[in-house]
Amino acid sequence: MHCLNLKVVTNVNALSFPGRLSSVVKDCNLRVNRIVACSVPGGPGSGSGPVQDSSRGSSISRSETYALLKQQLEVAAKSEDYREAARLRDSLKLFEEEEPVLRLRRLLKEAIAHEKFEDAAKIRDELKEISPYSLLKCSSDATTLGIRVQVRSVYIEGRSQPSKGLYFFAYRIRVTNNSDRPVQLLRRHWIITDANGKTESVQGVGVIGEQPVILPKTGFEYSSACPLSTSSGRMEGDFEMKHIDKVGAQTFNVAIAPFSLSTFGDGGDAI
Repeated sequence: MHCLNLKVVTNVNALSFPGRLSSVVKDCNLRVNRIVACSVPGGPGSGSGPVQDSSRGSSISRSETYALLKQQLEVAAKSEDYREAARLRDSLKLFEEEEPVLRLRRLLKEAIAHEKFEDAAKIRDELKEISPYSLLKCSSDATTLGIRVQVRSVYIEGRSQPSKGLYFFAYRIRVTNNSDRPVQLLRRHWIITDANGKTESVQGVGVIGEQPVILPKTGFEYSSACPLSTSSGRMEGDFEMKHIDKVGAQTFNVAIAPFSLSTFGDGGDAI
């Protein structure tokens, strides 16, 4: 369980954030195809088993099916194809009923919306029991002393082997210097925790082999990856930095707020 550097992003303006990590690993590009049905043999708890997409005549994973359904629902709604949007909405609901974590997330949102807070507390506790990090988003955003760190993670289907206990996650980080002083990123520190509670602390010099200098009102962006032995987990940490406009300036730590590693992503809107 450790981080792998994938590529350097030299032009932060060339990338949109926090969009999907299309430039990180080709395997993570989602294919836009019509999902005719999402009812999956095997029922709840079937994990990452294949799902039949009749328009392709091939098997795709449950997490990919879910991502495709969400993507197509958004496209249908934006194009005002409401009949197709309704069909996809119903398919998503059916899919979520077959996945315990997704079903409980939906029930929790509904309980909060109807102010049934006692029910919400019970559902939240059940969620934490079966998936400790299910309420944590796959992105985070924190600012320390004017230095903003944004992160988004994504599950890479093509690099993962669930049958062998290997789940591959990529993440992209943008560091923006909103202060009026130049800074240099010296070291990184990660705390990586899997769904079983196993924690690993990873430290190193700089990021992707560099110790970048970030001038005021500019940013630095890079992509990396983390293999995990479980289908979900979390990451958090900090960057050690220093101001370089004054000799002998002391270093300081910039927080990287916790974010989730999840095969199903955020599973819907934030609660």
